[in-house]
Amino acid sequence: MRPRNLSNILIVYSTADGQTLKICQRLRIVIEQRQHKVTLVSIEQAVKLDLSDFDNIVIGASIRYGHHDPRIAEFIESNRQLLDSKPNAFFSVNVVARKPEKSSPETNPYLQKFLRRIRWKPKELAVFAGKIDYPSYRPVDRLVIRLIMWMTKGPTDPSAVIEFTDWEQVAAFGQRLSEM
Repeated sequence: MRPRNLSNILIVYSTADGQTLKICQRLRIVIEQRQHKVTLVSIEQAVKLDLSDFDNIVIGASIRYGHHDPRIAEFIESNRQLLDSKPNAFFSVNVVARKPEKSSPETNPYLQKFLRRIRWKPKELAVFAGKIDYPSYRPVDRLVIRLIMWMTKGPTDPSAVIEFTDWEQVAAFGQRLSEM
């Protein structure tokens, strides 16, 4: 039996409050357990890399006020041909994914809106529910996010810290990534 080829995988992320980074760190652990090499970098660092050095590329981005960081779309567009030439994946992290009917790539409105906006068609997709951490937000953000949560029937207690992320779902995605 021939041993599996091991890959050099790049994970690029954009995060508003740190939950996307935390998810990326978990993905890295799962992928490295399969003996692949993983490089984890922020979008700021990614623009300085030679993407041709990597076998697979994974991009993860959080939602803040209904939008992914615009630098993610710029990075994708600047590197679309190279991304298309390699195994690749994209995932979105947003609190609306806490609702079962909006927790899949096909049903998550933010991911679907993002995919319509870009020309790249990722080979693998995922959506993960994020985290609410009211005490860590600036007062204006806390107020706006509480209003959004009130409108969407989410938690509004200003002292609440609620992690909606399904870590088993993250681990399963990590296993899929290690098999790309």
